[in-house]
Amino acid sequence: VIASANDAAVAMAEFIGGSEDGFVQMMNERAKELGMNDTVFINACGLDTDGHVSSAKDIAIMSRELITNFPEVREYTTTWMDTITHKTRKGETEFGLTNTNKLIKWYSGATGLKTGSTGLAKYCLSATAERNGMELIAVIMAAENNTARFQEAMKLLDYGFGNYEVKKLCDKGSDCGTIQVLKGGAEFVQVKAASDVSALIKKGQGQDITEQKQIYESLEAPFDAGCKAGEIVYYFSDGSEAGKTDIITAQGVEKAGIEQNIN
Repeated sequence: VIASANDAAVAMAEFIGGSEDGFVQMMNERAKELGMNDTVFINACGLDTDGHVSSAKDIAIMSRELITNFPEVREYTTTWMDTITHKTRKGETEFGLTNTNKLIKWYSGATGLKTGSTGLAKYCLSATAERNGMELIAVIMAAENNTARFQEAMKLLDYGFGNYEVKKLCDKGSDCGTIQVLKGGAEFVQVKAASDVSALIKKGQGQDITEQKQIYESLEAPFDAGCKAGEIVYYFSDGSEAGKTDIITAQGVEKAGIEQNIN
C-alpha cells in the first residue's frame, strides 16, 4: 500500500486465492458484483498484460468500496514513511518505505489512496480526501508524468470541495413517533430512523429538499428491535431522490399472552 509492492500483491493473492489465477477469478467476480463493467483483471498487481483493462469510473467504484467498508486502510494510505526489517540467516537489514502518493504531504485532507504506473498505462492515481465531513475521490489515468497526475488530482478535488457540500438530512436513531402493535405485549412501539441520510448539494444554490415519511399503521407481534416499520424519502425540488432510510422499531415486542388477550 505504501510503496506499490507488486511482489506483496502476488504473495497476498496466492495466500487468499490458492494461486494468483485463483485470486484473479475472485477479483473479476467481485468487480461484476460492484458494477465495474469496463474492468477485466488478468493479474493481481496491475502490470501491463494483454486484456487487463479498467476505467476511471470503475477505479472510483473500487476505491469507494475500499474506503467505505474498510476504513482501517487509512492507517496505511496516510503513512508517509515506514521501515521494514528483513531477517535472513545472515542477519537483519533495515530498509525504508516512502509513500508513492505525494498528496499525503501536498494536499490538506488527503487520506490516500493509490498510485499506479506502467509503460502503457502511464501515470495513474486514485486520490481520496476528506474535508468538513465530505469525502471525495479523484481518478487520474494516463498522465504524462509523475507530477502531472498529482496536479490534475488536486484540481479535481479543489473543484469538488469548492463547489459542493454535504447537507445532513436525518440522524440515525432520530425519533419518528410510535405505531400500534397488534396482538402484542405492548399497545405501541417507538420507531426511529435506521441510518444517517445526507445529500450532496451545490454551494450557494439553497436547494429545497422535502421529506416524505411512510410509516406502517401497525405491526403484528412478535417482532424484534430493528424491524422495518416504514421509510423516509427525501426529494430535491426537481423530484429526484436526495436520499432515504428505513424506519425501524426501537424495541422488540413479544406476542401477547393468554391473560393479555382476555383483557
